[in-house]
Amino acid sequence: MDRFFGSAALDAYVLGLQYVAVYVGSLIALFSIDDLIVDIWFWARSAYRALVIQRRYKPLPEAALLERAEQPIAILVPAWQEHEVIAAMIENTVNVTNYRNYRIFVGTYPNDPATIAEVERLRRRHIRVHRVETSSPGPTSKADCLNHILKAVLREEQETGEIYAGFVLHDCEDVLHPLELKFFNYLLPRKDLIQLPVVSLERGLRELIAGTYMDEFAEWHAKDLVVRESLAHAVPSAGVGTCFSHRAMQELARDGRDHFNTETLTEDYDVAARLAKAGMRTIIARYPVEYKVMRRRFLRSRSRRETTMRMPLCVREYFPNTFGTSYRQKARWIIGISLQGWRQLGWTKSFWGNYFLVRDRKSLAAPALVVVGYVLFLNFLLLALVIDPERLVFPPKLHLPAAIIFGFNLTALVLRVAQRMYFVNRIYGWQHALVSGPRMVAGSLVSFAATARALRLYAGHVFLGRAIVWDKTAHEFPTGATLISESRRLGDILTTWEAITDRQLDSALSEQNRSHRPLGRILLSRGWLDDETLAEAIAIQSELPRAVVTAEGLGAFRDRMPEDLCIRLRVAPIGAGPDGEPILAVARPLTSEQRDEVFEILGRTPIERIVREGEVAAALRILRGGAVPEGRISPLLGDMLIERGHISQDAFDAALDSYRPDRDGRIGDYLLRSGVVSDEALADTIAEQQRMEEEAAR
Repeated sequence: MDRFFGSAALDAYVLGLQYVAVYVGSLIALFSIDDLIVDIWFWARSAYRALVIQRRYKPLPEAALLERAEQPIAILVPAWQEHEVIAAMIENTVNVTNYRNYRIFVGTYPNDPATIAEVERLRRRHIRVHRVETSSPGPTSKADCLNHILKAVLREEQETGEIYAGFVLHDCEDVLHPLELKFFNYLLPRKDLIQLPVVSLERGLRELIAGTYMDEFAEWHAKDLVVRESLAHAVPSAGVGTCFSHRAMQELARDGRDHFNTETLTEDYDVAARLAKAGMRTIIARYPVEYKVMRRRFLRSRSRRETTMRMPLCVREYFPNTFGTSYRQKARWIIGISLQGWRQLGWTKSFWGNYFLVRDRKSLAAPALVVVGYVLFLNFLLLALVIDPERLVFPPKLHLPAAIIFGFNLTALVLRVAQRMYFVNRIYGWQHALVSGPRMVAGSLVSFAATARALRLYAGHVFLGRAIVWDKTAHEFPTGATLISESRRLGDILTTWEAITDRQLDSALSEQNRSHRPLGRILLSRGWLDDETLAEAIAIQSELPRAVVTAEGLGAFRDRMPEDLCIRLRVAPIGAGPDGEPILAVARPLTSEQRDEVFEILGRTPIERIVREGEVAAALRILRGGAVPEGRISPLLGDMLIERGHISQDAFDAALDSYRPDRDGRIGDYLLRSGVVSDEALADTIAEQQRMEEEAAR
């Protein structure tokens, strides 16, 4: 080893490394110049818009979206082996969507009975859900499934005479914003392809691979796609959160073609390119809305606080969280965009259109260059530790080029990391921004493995005739991702009964989106609805029977369930099932987590019965030994504090998680000691509660 370190062989090895480093560095610099062009245009455009455009034009008010007449919109959801997530996705979509004139068409396969059963259950529950079955067993391809769905939608148009103004693509893991369809409705039919930003749902700081998606999409959809639209006047579809006009769908099917190309793995990229060539109007739409998010107080801290932030209306979802699933997914993207797209779509007649096609296709080389750069850096680092550093000095003919190239690349890297941190911080906060730089290394390794897989599969397809199959990603839907706690279907029931007006429902849903309060309580607090009608609607919505709370029933079964659990879950035990299951009176159905909590404590799954809000309030007072006056029941203290704005629903629920009546005493005193409500607010609310009780007693 000593001989080697002192030999001419080592000097030749070092010189070879230096030549390779300059060559690879030159290629990386060329790619960096490409990135800098996008950066310069983005920041110059942003400055111009801030100084000129935004001073001349005011942002579009939300009222403009809400007031526009609703056009029919179809949501298309392909589903192959999605039985674990499809129900959550559909329920969340129906629950949160602030829109009425829409239908959800779910494509299933005849050899996927589990997904069929879930979709059929949803179809019976929600009138807007329709199932479309493919003619071939799965998996075929996403494009094939979408083509089957579209044929069914167009058949319905012919049968009913109702023409859909927009066709929206979504996957089974997507979390929609309440205003999504309202926004599409506002832009249709003026725009032919409307792409919303796609954002990864937040992951933990230790979830390295999933974190790369957070970082990449935060920058791509806020900067790169914006520049692409500005220069090339074309935007690629992301496959989700994409709305096509009816005119665009007609163009795609021109000359008897299928709407979506089944010969590519990225039908979304292909269809957007075809529309751009046809001169269709495509945009990346960025409309600011408010989101409520939880933020860590300190790095790696478990303590979180709720905060409200403004960001573009977007589609949120979870992306893969393991190296294997990630590089397989990205390999599919590379095959479809960089290889099949190159072969099938070719080039455009536009300079900027071709420029961005080159950017798309440079993913075949860029990851390999970056990994070679990592290997070279490690070689130089190890050599510097074991030999005289002077032997690593570049020879005179390489010294100046190397200094220029490496200095430029270092500057470009700093800019790259700084911008990545900026865009990540805007969505996920400073903690994730700090680790976004190191996560770029993980992202490079994933991209390198994905490129290698893509080239191997594509070579096998071209030279050996092997089919490239749909390597579908397993989807995950977030627990508790519903943005509005009550179902939109509840509002539909109430408006159908003419218990409330459309305007009242829209107003209540808007407040619910801001406050996260249950829809029913908002309607009750505004005096637009009585609790008997609400209870009937919730019973129909949840498919649970009604019940009546009596003092005798409470007395007989009050010992079957701990008092603190009744208060925290807002339930009252009113009976027992044939196998000893507790029958609980609830004003709205329990969540799965709440049912699990009851099971853990009592060893039985509860049976739920819907009662009026006032009956629950009265029952909880009886359980605590209080007297219940005849007539109207005044609200519980916690409800009044929430409705008067003294405490948020989330903060109240969090406080109740640790509340124990026998230990903590009265709920008001406990909230005051916990610091979640002020002394003045508590005294004011208690006085109002007493006044209401006195009025009810008269």
